[in-house]
Amino acid sequence: MAPTKKRNVSLAKTTEKHAKVAKIDLNNKLEKILESRKHANDVFDVLEVLESEKEKSIISAVDACSKLFCTLLERKELFMGKLPEEDDALCGAYSPEEKYHIFMRHRYNSCVEMLLEHLSHELYGVKESSLCCLMKFAAAEGQHPLEDLDWSEHYSFPRQLIQAVMDRLLSKTADNSLLISRFQEFLGLEDVRYYVMSSIRENVGRVMEKNKGAVMPVYQSNVFTLMSNISVPSQESELTNFMVKQGAKHEDWKAAKLLEHKRTFERMWLGFLKYKLPGNMYKKVLVILHDAILPHMSKPTLMIDFLTAAYDVGGAISLLALNGLFVLIHQHNLDYPDFYKKLYNLLEPSVFHVKYRARFFHLANLFLSSSHLPVYLVAAFAKRLARLALTAPPTALLIVLPFIYNLIRRHPSCRVLIHRPSAGDELLEDPYLMDEEDPAQCRALESSLWEIKTLQKHYHPDVAKAAMLINTPLSEQEDDISEVLEITTFELMERDLKQSQLKNIPLEFETATQLLKEGGDVLGQHFCLG
Repeated sequence: MAPTKKRNVSLAKTTEKHAKVAKIDLNNKLEKILESRKHANDVFDVLEVLESEKEKSIISAVDACSKLFCTLLERKELFMGKLPEEDDALCGAYSPEEKYHIFMRHRYNSCVEMLLEHLSHELYGVKESSLCCLMKFAAAEGQHPLEDLDWSEHYSFPRQLIQAVMDRLLSKTADNSLLISRFQEFLGLEDVRYYVMSSIRENVGRVMEKNKGAVMPVYQSNVFTLMSNISVPSQESELTNFMVKQGAKHEDWKAAKLLEHKRTFERMWLGFLKYKLPGNMYKKVLVILHDAILPHMSKPTLMIDFLTAAYDVGGAISLLALNGLFVLIHQHNLDYPDFYKKLYNLLEPSVFHVKYRARFFHLANLFLSSSHLPVYLVAAFAKRLARLALTAPPTALLIVLPFIYNLIRRHPSCRVLIHRPSAGDELLEDPYLMDEEDPAQCRALESSLWEIKTLQKHYHPDVAKAAMLINTPLSEQEDDISEVLEITTFELMERDLKQSQLKNIPLEFETATQLLKEGGDVLGQHFCLG
């Protein structure tokens, strides 16, 4: 075993030595190419290493290409304008200077194509170095354009190169979330962000139309990951960090206008959301919609169709759509005639167990905070919550009970649900219609909150204590439910254990005296020890 181990170490040292030699050789070739045009053909050797199978060799070649072509761009030694075919250039009436520029421009194009291919490489190190090199090329092209135009009338941003990078990042088959997160640092540049948004919109339209709008989970996940990292500044004075400096004569450049950024941001998201999304993607979009998308749009009301459609889906998606609808209703005067009816029907047993329970009750509290709501509507919400409370877990009940009390405090006419002076004998049957979808027809005002009276016998002392409050006149001060919105069962148990001074905590109503036998002898009736 020892000789084999020694041989492996020897091979590793040899490989490392070869890598160092290759790096030195690349640096030597790079220096020669930049020093004298007679060594121009050495660029083929650099590009050959770029196609190597070894990660270190590829990364060394990427660094060499970055230095080489950025220097050539700065020197203006790449052909500018419409590039002729290389064979035509050799036979055509071009000067030696022009032939050299054409030759190097073709090598540059080949290098860019290889780097774009490497964005799909299996090794992340290769993908990352290739991405950074391409963005260096983009910056160099912006400062030293490849097109010989009158720049007093045109802008010099390398949009085609950015579009090509986007086409690779937004893969249809590979999850590029890690590489996209690396690309995020470039989104801090105003002009890069602007043209990235335009490129995403064009890419999504082209790809989704080609696939006839069918769901593409991997592709749409890549698009969402990239878009969710994009935010637009709130003020135009914040647009100061550009990759390409255009100068004062380009003050009308769209990438320098905040309104254009918002319009492009808006078109990008609308173009993405008009196609069918995977189920989990709806949730991801709705989670960030109210604070990461709507504030950056020039016309947030364009999201009305998407939000109302999501609100009608049901379940967790409807709960999440509430946030966006809240913004549109309160800040943009959205009129949603059946909003409260839909909100009422979202109150189902599952609402106490979903991941977004705290967000739902926070928003429901806001929607029901107006003192101008009709009494029948508030009574319907209070009664439905009380009925659902009969099967809710303790953590949910510590939210629901103060919630109901707050509704009654805001609307004193609802106190009839607690005490009805004109009533004679107790009602033999509850007139409330739990299955009625219209809160105006559910007859809640004819009923009472007997469910809360039932909860006074709840096994959890905190719930029983909260339910007891209905026996006394409610204070004018509303309860702050924000403190209990995020409470979990674990936190509730931890709190109880810390508060308890008892050494022996009762876990059962009747103490067991022996195995498989206790007071009611239920276990003994159904199980026996063999």
